[in-house]
Amino acid sequence: MVFELFDLTGHVALVSGAGQNMGRATALAFAEAGADLLICDYRAETLERTAGEIERLGRRAVPVVCDVSDSAQIHDMFTRLDREFGRIDVLANIPGSNHLYHPEDLPLEMFQEVLQGALIGKFCCCQEGGRRMLRAGKGSIINMASIGGISALGRGNFAYSVAMGGVVQMTRELSTEWSGRGVRVNAIAPAQITNPAFDQRMAATPGLRENFLTGIPIGRLGVPDDIKGVALFLASDASAFVTGSVIAMDGGNLAMNAGGTHSGNDARPARA
Repeated sequence: MVFELFDLTGHVALVSGAGQNMGRATALAFAEAGADLLICDYRAETLERTAGEIERLGRRAVPVVCDVSDSAQIHDMFTRLDREFGRIDVLANIPGSNHLYHPEDLPLEMFQEVLQGALIGKFCCCQEGGRRMLRAGKGSIINMASIGGISALGRGNFAYSVAMGGVVQMTRELSTEWSGRGVRVNAIAPAQITNPAFDQRMAATPGLRENFLTGIPIGRLGVPDDIKGVALFLASDASAFVTGSVIAMDGGNLAMNAGGTHSGNDARPARA
């Protein structure tokens, strides 16, 4: 049965940023497919809420408060993983911080903070998870990137886009190093995905939502649950021959030329 390819029964997954938004959705997708999980976030309250949702699905959840920009905390988290489960089959590195500054105004310490949280922290998790997967001879790593790691975002997203470009190339390099030893490494590159903080920003900036929509031919912004199918595909045997890939989850954004229009725009081409 083809559905068996997506089955994660007996698997152990670690999902960072699992307290909210796409991290929560990813963790729930894995649990719905049968996996047990260690989940982490820097906020205990939201993390415990996700753990409760996983347990109501009949799966085991071990919540660990962890700031994934801190390599020491990451090391401690993987030590806890070893103690609780003794294995890891799937690693999903979700969160990434941002500070909006145009490059000429960007304080160096802010640039370093974004790189630490969005790129270096992901590498530390990849390294810890990868070592364990390499010993086992199998595993799947999923890195959250962004369309900003493939094409420029502007609007003060310089630090974030540079970090996401690093995540994209890190994914390709790790795949090249590790896939022949059983460890697949892929990335997901979303466009704008709604969440409470992003909604507040759009509400406070007239025309911003509409501007985003002009670049998304599918005609809507993304929602956290959009990641479920993509993440499950990459975590499971359904993607057994997929590695080093960066899958755009962007409603068609990257496929459309920057000067292009789509049927949701006011400026529609005349019909012949």
